[in-house]
Amino acid sequence: QNDEFVVIVGSSGVGKTTLANRFEKFVTDTGGIFISGKFDQLKQSVPFPAISCAFNEYCNFLVSDVGSRESVEIATTLRESFGPDACYLAKLIPNLSMIFGDFDDCDDVNDCVNAEKRLQYLLCRFVEIISSFSPHPIVLFLDDLQWADKASINLLSQLLVESRFSRFLIVGACRDDEMGHDHPIWHMVSTVRNLGMKAMIVKTSLLDKTTMNAMISDILCLSPRVTRSLSDIVHHKTKGNPLFFSRLMISLNKEGVVQFSLSRRRWVWDEEKILSRKVPDDVAKLLTGAICQLSPDVQAGLCALSCFGASVDVSIVEILERYLDLQLKSSLEVAVKECFLDKINGRYTFSHDRVQEATYNMMSTKERAMRHSQYGVAIYSDAIQSGRTDELLFTAMDQINLGGPTFIMDPEQRALIAGLNLQAGKKAMDVSDFLSASSFFDYGMSFLKEDLWRTRYDLTLALFDNAARCSYAIGDHEKVKALSEQVLTSAGSFSDKLNVMYY
Repeated sequence: QNDEFVVIVGSSGVGKTTLANRFEKFVTDTGGIFISGKFDQLKQSVPFPAISCAFNEYCNFLVSDVGSRESVEIATTLRESFGPDACYLAKLIPNLSMIFGDFDDCDDVNDCVNAEKRLQYLLCRFVEIISSFSPHPIVLFLDDLQWADKASINLLSQLLVESRFSRFLIVGACRDDEMGHDHPIWHMVSTVRNLGMKAMIVKTSLLDKTTMNAMISDILCLSPRVTRSLSDIVHHKTKGNPLFFSRLMISLNKEGVVQFSLSRRRWVWDEEKILSRKVPDDVAKLLTGAICQLSPDVQAGLCALSCFGASVDVSIVEILERYLDLQLKSSLEVAVKECFLDKINGRYTFSHDRVQEATYNMMSTKERAMRHSQYGVAIYSDAIQSGRTDELLFTAMDQINLGGPTFIMDPEQRALIAGLNLQAGKKAMDVSDFLSASSFFDYGMSFLKEDLWRTRYDLTLALFDNAARCSYAIGDHEKVKALSEQVLTSAGSFSDKLNVMYY
């Protein structure tokens, strides 16, 4: 139905993403298009990560379906509708170049507020065109909304509030038990409903005993009557959490407590051993224990991957192997076989967010920071040599900034990193993500020493000036005032002070 927004809510491991994956199969089996993106706790400064990923996926679909009449009509209408303005949208959706060809450089626009509104308008128009020409529904699925950045939520709100699309549905998933009542997602749901639009909340819950028994019965190919005693024990220990249940069953099988008997030609189990087995009261602790049973090399590989969030491209793993003399691939393949990772389309993806979180939390704060710094420097070094700085800049700076300035001692290297943050911030501004841009500028300042105005005057002025522009765009007037006062006090000429005098 038109104008509908669906949010799947529930605790971690309860099956939100699995439900969405089942829905994807239904959509695609009936001829629809399902595009998806995922927000990540460790990729907060990357501009519009989930939305960009999803619509890039749509462009790939459109190009692969190039012979169909609908695809030709959509591509033609997009070219006619956007004209030269397409270059601005291409900053959010780089794969648009597959439809439009190469773009001319966009005009530099200093009006940050209007730049954000322009991006919102262009994306709404884009969705309006693709949904109106598509004979089948298009579903946009955004996972882990609890980690969505404010800029993405604003863009998503605009899609919901300002436009009326036929055959276009937005579905999100989030851990509602980890979100306060003041989370921007709930405000967005309330706004949608107040405008008379449909916003459906789908609550996923823990498995009851009957359902868990039916699952175990199906897995072991035994009647529910036979498996009931086992399922009662497992339900008591897992409290009905599907992720907890699946990991516990794998663990029990590995330990030989649940195993296939050739003599009896059926699965058997030792109830006394299962009852006496100490099981952590939290799925994260169970996962940590399972990870600790892996070889040190596999653990090290998982720890390296966890620093990049839920997934990472194989090419990044290859960079780490080259520059840091690590042997990761063979270890990661073992992790894939052990069901801690999936390897799909050239990306390693943790089988569940909880696996990534458990691995990441196994490291101390100091070790995590050190790894982030090393990985970021390695990625940027490779980007310079391979000429992929535009492609890898955000990934490199995300890692370096997560590591912080502690492990970067050389003043020249710190200044270089501050300059790279300035570059990344400007690139984020080009996409009209002023929150991410502001974060990059703040990180850039943190890498410079206290006498930054004396030792790195031009770089410092550029960081403060651009940070003030971003703060003005997002309405943080207190920060605008603080930054402007710094510039007015420390800048060496009237022309250098001129920009901030307008805020």
